[in-house]
Amino acid sequence: QVELVESGGGLVQAGGSLRLSCAFDGSTFSSIAMAWFRQPPGKEREFVAALDWSGRNTQYAASVEGRFTISRDNAKNTVYLQMNSLKSDDTAVYFCAGDSRAYRAVILTTTSSYKYWGQGTQVTVSE
Repeated sequence: QVELVESGGGLVQAGGSLRLSCAFDGSTFSSIAMAWFRQPPGKEREFVAALDWSGRNTQYAASVEGRFTISRDNAKNTVYLQMNSLKSDDTAVYFCAGDSRAYRAVILTTTSSYKYWGQGTQVTVSE
């Protein structure tokens, strides 16, 4: 049984920063891609960022490129999302997700591509 637990969300003013963490309780962390998605109020869940199993290859949504950074620490079974220059449009519940397939060669950006999900953490950006 795999469990993902996000933390680090909260209320921040526009222009501020937050770092989200996702602890992965399972033995396959170091071999699978990880991603962050978010769901703004009243909207569909959307891709934010992902990185492959090695951590060397990343992909970002256009809306967060240059402001957010995804990283992983395989020794700690943890993936991070550093969010800088936050805007009100970044307000959402943020979810981390884990791929079901080990050593996948490409980074996937759709929700259906990920098998493991956390419960989500709320990020609210005020003007």
